[in-house]
Amino acid sequence: MNNLDLEKVYNAAEVLSKIARKTDLHKSSFLSKKNNIYLKAENLQLTGSFKLRGAYYKISKLSDNDKSKGVIACSAGNHAQGVALAAKEKNIKATIFMPATAPISKVEATRSYGSDIKLIDGVYDDAYNAAVEFQKETNGIFIHPFNDIDVIAGQGTIALEILEQLNDVDAIVVPIGGGGLIAGVAATIKQIKPDCKVYGVQATGAGSMYESFKQDRRIELNNVSTFADGTAVKLPGEITYDYCKKYVDDVVLVSEDEIATAVLTLMEKEKMVSEGAGALSVAAVLFDKIPLENKNIVCLVSGGNIDVNILSRVINRGLLKTGRISSITIELLDKPGQLREVSTIIAQYGANVIRVRHNQGGEGTDINDCFLKISMETRNFEHFEQIKNALIEKGYRVTSVVQ
Repeated sequence: MNNLDLEKVYNAAEVLSKIARKTDLHKSSFLSKKNNIYLKAENLQLTGSFKLRGAYYKISKLSDNDKSKGVIACSAGNHAQGVALAAKEKNIKATIFMPATAPISKVEATRSYGSDIKLIDGVYDDAYNAAVEFQKETNGIFIHPFNDIDVIAGQGTIALEILEQLNDVDAIVVPIGGGGLIAGVAATIKQIKPDCKVYGVQATGAGSMYESFKQDRRIELNNVSTFADGTAVKLPGEITYDYCKKYVDDVVLVSEDEIATAVLTLMEKEKMVSEGAGALSVAAVLFDKIPLENKNIVCLVSGGNIDVNILSRVINRGLLKTGRISSITIELLDKPGQLREVSTIIAQYGANVIRVRHNQGGEGTDINDCFLKISMETRNFEHFEQIKNALIEKGYRVTSVVQ
């Protein structure tokens, strides 16, 4: 294992003090009744992600000869922006490979720093393979997004900040893609405060480190699928896997709906914008995946570069997951006044009708029957059940429910 000593992390902190923000640690009043939750707001970092730390520190360590060759990177977006900014600051040519599925906003943000962008069909791993081939052809310096000891040291500076901001921290919950962030945070925190727990979180559709952690060997997935694009990695790094096995207490999974709910909750309750990958840690706490009580837990919100084109869909998924939007279909007699009566019942219970669809009865139903599908905003699942039961008590036949 490449050794990450604390001297390197402290050196990284000194270098980064000239450019990286010391991000806030914000105590939440909404995320848990079992623990004290703090949010480390790396979504407010320069470039909108923690990735600046590792990328900038790695590039700062290059010799003048290496800098003259230019740097090469691959990324779904956040590492790309970190490398692009660092290269611009150091006046170095940067060529960055990104999967064609990367959000346009991340691609354009990277391009705005003056880097040469090459879009590759597929996911992160396909962009990585293309970048490696380009590096062989050009002899440029490859800046790996996670499997590099200097990059890991840069990410480890977050742990130093957390200890300074909350000395009695009991646990840190960290999103995982390739593992650079959690490797740096875990290795740093465990060397200073060994009793502090470190939990990693991955999406169920991209659980490469989860599978590797459980099977005691690096596992490469056949494919990955998650809107948390910053963590869509098929194979963890060798270095990062070793650090996870040595320092991380456990790795858990969260679903797409749980991630969407976390994004929505952060936006609505904490006034924080997070991308899917950045909200993994919050999703783990919201849905009780961390086995702790009465502890001080830091959730690392790793990035805020969400694609605004999918934001409405993410919010809608979060609303559905928490019972805030529901649909009910009822069968009733097709006669004047029926919709008014149904709407009156819904209104009495304080729900808001947002969509109504009326269909005539089909084969096998009474000739005078019709179906009314009503979508509504409700407070939660219990509120919806109250409305449904009230409709049934009034004699309406509920034929389907979507929650």
